Amino acid sequence: MSGALELSPRTEDFTTWRPRVNPWLIALSVVLATFMEVLDTTIVMVALPHIAGSMAATQSEATWTLTSYLVANGIVVPTTAWLALRFGRKRLIMACTVLFVASSMACGLAPNLAVLVVARIFQGLGGGAMVPATQAVLLESFPPAQRGMAMALFGVVVVLAPIIGPTFGGWLTDNYSWRWTFFINLPVGLTSLVLMAYFLEDPPWIQKAKAGKLDSWGLALLAIWVGALQIVLDKGQDEDWFASPFITRLSVIMAVALAAFVVRELRTREPVVDLRVFGNRNFWTATVTVALVSWVMYSSSTLLPQFLQTLMGYNAEWSGWAISPRGFGVMLAMPLAGYLSSLIDGRKIVVVGLTLLAWSNHLLSNLTLEVGISNLALANFVQGVAMGLVFVPLTTLAVATLRNEQMGNATGLFNLVRNIGGSVGISVMVTYLVRRAQAHQALLVSHLTPYDVPYQQRLQFFQWALSRISQLPQAIEQAHAAVYMILLQQAALKAYVDVYRFLALAVFVCVPTVLLMRRTVTRGLPGFH
Repeated sequence: MSGALELSPRTEDFTTWRPRVNPWLIALSVVLATFMEVLDTTIVMVALPHIAGSMAATQSEATWTLTSYLVANGIVVPTTAWLALRFGRKRLIMACTVLFVASSMACGLAPNLAVLVVARIFQGLGGGAMVPATQAVLLESFPPAQRGMAMALFGVVVVLAPIIGPTFGGWLTDNYSWRWTFFINLPVGLTSLVLMAYFLEDPPWIQKAKAGKLDSWGLALLAIWVGALQIVLDKGQDEDWFASPFITRLSVIMAVALAAFVVRELRTREPVVDLRVFGNRNFWTATVTVALVSWVMYSSSTLLPQFLQTLMGYNAEWSGWAISPRGFGVMLAMPLAGYLSSLIDGRKIVVVGLTLLAWSNHLLSNLTLEVGISNLALANFVQGVAMGLVFVPLTTLAVATLRNEQMGNATGLFNLVRNIGGSVGISVMVTYLVRRAQAHQALLVSHLTPYDVPYQQRLQFFQWALSRISQLPQAIEQAHAAVYMILLQQAALKAYVDVYRFLALAVFVCVPTVLLMRRTVTRGLPGFH
């Protein structure tokens, strides 16, 4: 792939290199930036209804702030190795942090949704390289005997951030503004930059190495087809899909760019994404599985806060508390999955995780307007356990049969597909939610007739109650409006139930792909979070 090492002709022994400062100081500097990046994948979820309200946007339009970030983040990941060799890893991480913080400020100051989405794209571009680069820094800075502790610190950070994100984001949104979910990155980012400037250094093999030629055509085609796909998914519902010439033309552009991208990457000597790795059975089956699982998980995580705030009347902070048990489930399951992977077939662990994931969505499919927070906490905890049991062995199985020189490319491709799967899933399920709400509304409206006894009884009750505070003509009008609002609420509730039933069933599509994998020796996948 692009970014292959070209070492200096001088043969030097770099095995004894150690950083000039305590490696824990280096870890602190880069882990702060990573915490900030991972936190931003969840902190904004509970603020979506507030963003939609302040930007005069629909709920589906507000989700663009999530999907645009995921797509931009995924596009950058395959180029991380090349960028580190071309500019140095220290410069790369610091530049990414600067871009991330600057775009965070732009998000917080955005006057409209278009500016916010563009700023989120730049935020995703800045965050894409931070996590894999941070892992490389930690592995290089610590001696072999301490690398396990370094990776444990990294694991705690990437698990703790999603736990804190929804709750902290909800508290900021309720007590200040949703804009503070972005402004909070400024002090964290600046602190991280100061620490990196003092403590971070590139090892000799990065300083001596030279980057190969970047596959600029491949990268451009990747950005075009992924970007076009995301616009089609985000705008399709509003534009009535292929009834719109704009969506039709963009779909053609996406298809042509995708075909050209595949041809380019298969023919060039140094592709930005080496698609030949899909010839490995374990890798392609694991990649398909992670795309489908990400579809389910990102969709479920995004829609639940909207349900709680628009139908249940939760504020942002309480919806964050309802979601936070997911993070505790992940924290419990990840070490358990790592331990079990050394004892039993990893495919069995993945299947158990998929079963729990289906069960968690089944629990959410029993939503009513009287559901308690304990029921929501249970469903989210189970989903967190499922995430840990699926991702740990799945990432191990994905790369266990690859050669060492294929690992870097496989990492980038795996994360790219994961992000695209999540982004596509959010867009498709939001569209499905809107369409199902419309269908249920049309069905329920058929009952609003003079011949429907329950409707007439409820209408008369509202008229009697409202006539005590309003004139009769106004009371009749208000009664009809109240009944119609109940109808819209029930239609939306039924739509959410349909979505979670669909997600529960969709999980089982992954089981055949898992069973196609070969049982392998345990081996971790770097760069996944």
